[in-house]
Amino acid sequence: MSEAPEWTVRAEAPGEAAAVFAVNAAAFPSEDEARLVDALRADAGAWIPELSTVALDGAGRVIGHALLTRCTVGGEPALALAPCAVLPEVQGLGAGSAAIRAGLEAARARVAAGGENLVVVLGHAGYYPRFGFTPAAGRGVTGPFEVPEDHFLALALDPQRPTPRGEIAYPAAFGV
Repeated sequence: MSEAPEWTVRAEAPGEAAAVFAVNAAAFPSEDEARLVDALRADAGAWIPELSTVALDGAGRVIGHALLTRCTVGGEPALALAPCAVLPEVQGLGAGSAAIRAGLEAARARVAAGGENLVVVLGHAGYYPRFGFTPAAGRGVTGPFEVPEDHFLALALDPQRPTPRGEIAYPAAFGV
């Protein structure tokens, strides 16, 4: 069994929007998630440039993407992790995990300066706990829709600091 490649991960650079769109469009059955990223990019209240992270292959090609955008929980600032995408031909090799970890680390760096301390994600119950996510209900966080408890997850970036409680309100681009 060969080793998984190491990926270069960093914040999305100016001029990479088309590459990020292409990754999201290829990773999902439709372009909905790719268009969501573009709509979030256009929302100054939601978009935080350093929290759009990309994974690059050895040739410098964007092959993975993870996005954290501003939302609110109980009226207080928080972050939503979505979407996360990897080109189909390199899925399962760690590029998505690398992009998510880089995004979470960038978000952690913001906490001490007053940045958001809570991240929520609606996703696979077997995948996101590896990053420290646990059921959001355990943190007093609810969604505006019905979803299995083990698929709506939350993470305190700094467990020593308080996190908001209440219902999440996503940016308008999410359509919920």
